[in-house]
Amino acid sequence: MNSSGILSITTFIYGLAGFSYIFAWVFKKQFAGKFATWITLAGLAGNILGIVMRWVESYQMGFGHAPLSNLFESLIFFSATIVLIYLFIERKYGNRVIGAFTTPIAFLAMAYASLSPNISDRIQPLLPALKSNWLIAHVITCFIGYAAFAIAFGVSIMYLVKRRDSANQSSVLNLLPDVDVLEELTHQLIMFGFLFLSAGIITGAVWANSAWGRYWGWDPKETWSLITWIVYATLLHARLIQGWRGKRIAVLSIVGFGAVIFTYFGVNLLPGLHSYGSN
Repeated sequence: MNSSGILSITTFIYGLAGFSYIFAWVFKKQFAGKFATWITLAGLAGNILGIVMRWVESYQMGFGHAPLSNLFESLIFFSATIVLIYLFIERKYGNRVIGAFTTPIAFLAMAYASLSPNISDRIQPLLPALKSNWLIAHVITCFIGYAAFAIAFGVSIMYLVKRRDSANQSSVLNLLPDVDVLEELTHQLIMFGFLFLSAGIITGAVWANSAWGRYWGWDPKETWSLITWIVYATLLHARLIQGWRGKRIAVLSIVGFGAVIFTYFGVNLLPGLHSYGSN
């Protein structure tokens, strides 16, 4: 079996993990939560194996590059990073309900990569502009940031749901972490993601200078990466300096992830130097 087959199986494993987390939360079944954790670990192992196999296959085909050069490859790395960060959070907080709001994001990313007819899973040689040692550093830092923002998005949804039901005290929603814990976790994730997004923008600028002779060219993806950075910088400033808390921070987190999604997918529809990311 090749890497594409392994990654297709991993897609369904992530789907089963997401379903199991939701089942465990709604029906309050502890065994289902433990099962979900083990399934998620199996999915992560398959995800990493698929990435490694794809890397080896590229060398066997004579291309020999890290599997981070197109939309398919970035999506599978994005999914792996989301799951890895989530599992760390699950272990730290001991609450599997968070998985019901985060593992489905990894599943959707993998499903889009594996099942969309518009995305090719073929291993292709690198474009001349991508033949740089900065490729791995730039993509990894950006997608660690994106993954942290994705989980912060899920946690922000949890916060708004928990906050809205604070008076009714639904038995299902009682299983969610306390609103103060969710707010602090959102802040920590965004701080973490912001640092890596900043590093991604910096490494991208250095790479652009070596490839095209300028650090910044207002390419659509460059512009929207900056807009995304500004949204999260505004959130952090509002919280640390202006004292914003609660609902406003959660809403900004959701808006920020919307900017991430447009930066990731939307700008591929526009002409630019990053249009290679659309295939």
